[in-house]
Amino acid sequence: MNHVTVMHSMSEVVDAIIMRTGSAIVLAIPMGIGKPNHLVNALYRRVKGDPSLTLKILTALSLERPVGHSDLEQRFLEPFAARVFGDYPDLDYVKDSRAGSLPSNINVFEFFFKTGDYLGNSRAQQNFIYSNYSHAARDMILQGANVLMQAIAVDESGSSPRYSLSSNPDVSLDLLAMSTLPTLKIGAVNRKMPFMPNDAEVSANSFDILFDSTESTHDLFAPPNMKVDAQDYAISLWASTLVPDGGSLQIGIGSLGDGISQALIVRDKHNAEYRQLLADMQAANGAALPAGSDLGKFDLGLYGCSEMFVNGFLWLIRAGIIRRQVFDDLLLQRLVSEGKLGQQITKQSILELLNVGRIHATLTEADMTFLKHFGFFTDDVQWVDGRLIVSGESIPGNLSDDTAFRKICASCLGTELRGGYIMHGGFFLGPRDFYQALRDMPQEQLQRINMTRIRFINELLGHEELAALHRRDARFINTTMMVTLLGAAASDGLDSGQMVSGVGGQYNFVAMGHALPDARSILLLRSWRTKNDKVTSNIVWNYGHITIPRHLRDIVVTEYGIADLRGQADNEVIKRLLAITDSRFQDELLATAKANGKLETEYQIPQSCRRNLPEILERCLGGAATRTLLPDFPFGTDFTEDELVIVRSLARLKRSVEHPADLVATLVKSAIGQLLDSETVPERYLERMGMTEAHTLKDKLMRTLFVGNL
Repeated sequence: MNHVTVMHSMSEVVDAIIMRTGSAIVLAIPMGIGKPNHLVNALYRRVKGDPSLTLKILTALSLERPVGHSDLEQRFLEPFAARVFGDYPDLDYVKDSRAGSLPSNINVFEFFFKTGDYLGNSRAQQNFIYSNYSHAARDMILQGANVLMQAIAVDESGSSPRYSLSSNPDVSLDLLAMSTLPTLKIGAVNRKMPFMPNDAEVSANSFDILFDSTESTHDLFAPPNMKVDAQDYAISLWASTLVPDGGSLQIGIGSLGDGISQALIVRDKHNAEYRQLLADMQAANGAALPAGSDLGKFDLGLYGCSEMFVNGFLWLIRAGIIRRQVFDDLLLQRLVSEGKLGQQITKQSILELLNVGRIHATLTEADMTFLKHFGFFTDDVQWVDGRLIVSGESIPGNLSDDTAFRKICASCLGTELRGGYIMHGGFFLGPRDFYQALRDMPQEQLQRINMTRIRFINELLGHEELAALHRRDARFINTTMMVTLLGAAASDGLDSGQMVSGVGGQYNFVAMGHALPDARSILLLRSWRTKNDKVTSNIVWNYGHITIPRHLRDIVVTEYGIADLRGQADNEVIKRLLAITDSRFQDELLATAKANGKLETEYQIPQSCRRNLPEILERCLGGAATRTLLPDFPFGTDFTEDELVIVRSLARLKRSVEHPADLVATLVKSAIGQLLDSETVPERYLERMGMTEAHTLKDKLMRTLFVGNL
């Protein structure tokens, strides 16, 4: 075991890194918020200023405070970012990478980009490492990682501090356990990181250096919740019918992640209204639910197993939907899965453990640890030289002795099974109130969430039986950008080779959806998109980049319904996908499929599937009662009411700038005074944007355009 050195100066830590590694530093840092930003910046600046040193950074999801690209956007975003992101420090390498000014002695290699941030950035694209999330630790070692830096949480409530990998045990647990290279392991204490127990808790001696300073603590990157619109809610409602009670759930971040979480909550808490919404949607466009759909409440509850512990999971836990417990002890989990062990502890519970050999007839100290940990024995039972001591009574630890067994059952048994998990996660990222909820969560609840290594969550290898028992009726729900008519999916990149984001764990979960006997992979897809005012189908004939190959096709859900593709012939796959394609693109795709000999020439899309249009959905989901159940921000927002109004104004203004005729119309209306009436424009909007006074021609023009779109 290492002997940790505590340091309080960033320059001291940087000196130690260079002393240990020499001139070639290969730095592994976690994805997302697990980076110790100040310390990373200190090392980056040292190397940037010393050409004799080289630095290779291995990471993913490098986050940056939002910045405006125009004067108006900056006026809006600067006070918002100051309020929401606090003193979160941007990473210098991100700034330089975006500006194209990374020095020649520094290279950054990422395996997952923040969506769309590096399109067109040649150096970032060239240094992209295309790997499954579960292979990230392996690939960091292959790249020669000799330093691991990790932001860690601390609990100082006891007699000695405890440490946790918090948001990012995902890759770090594997790196900490690897001895392939003499990696220098550095933990940087950030007192704003939520302390996560269980597998995420590590000893101080897991690190070579513990950096604890005011400079190691800063606010966490906290992306605000995104608006969930009618298209997202329609997709989410269809998908929610595919989640069986008593099953397992994986979802991702963003508006569709929030949408599916809210749809499940509505299904459980407002079931009659939920069923009516689905009936209205089916009537509107003729879609049908597949056999086996589940519209009922969650009487058994769900278990969450997701590489990303997102805000939606927190709300599902609060709603009592994520509550099905699993256990990381294989024999115990078998008994629970077979119904031989229930929540209540009885004499039979001990006999079942004995029958499968989980405990010995003559109890050992290890048996005692197991029995107390999972609640079979009360905490006050003590173990002394083969005997159980409870309330002053000494009982032989021999279950074969009827007298001893009766005394043990009378004096030692607990009341309820405990030590189970309702959620396994690899890393987390969310809005400010998500982090605060984790900080404030009672210890008993927090213990039921196990942040752990990504290989446990994203793969089955090495724990196949346990994973299968945990992940019964698993539904792995992910988002994709495009689906081909033959069932392949492009989720992370363009056909030019440019990466939008990365595969992350999507391939892992899709493969698991086929490997586990009762699991399904579900890909959520917005059937159309708009770019430069042109509407385009996201269901295409083919595409030059594929994330999920067509031999792993399973279930695809759009706002127009569900296509179950598993085990179907190519022509049937095409028919089912056409049925959930936006009707503006069905004829062209139908003709292409026929021209390529993949569909019978006489086939016609049923008339019941010819009403797949946005306005149909809006009529179904746009009513006031529906919007109460399906609000724009189901889990709240960091935007104020005034800011939401301003956001809509800026969006309209952006469209006006792209359409000269609209821009001229706005200016003409303003010029004749119709839109500058102080009675129609509340002063608070102008104050929020710093536009109460406009002296220069530029300021007056911006104010005119802003008000014109307000």
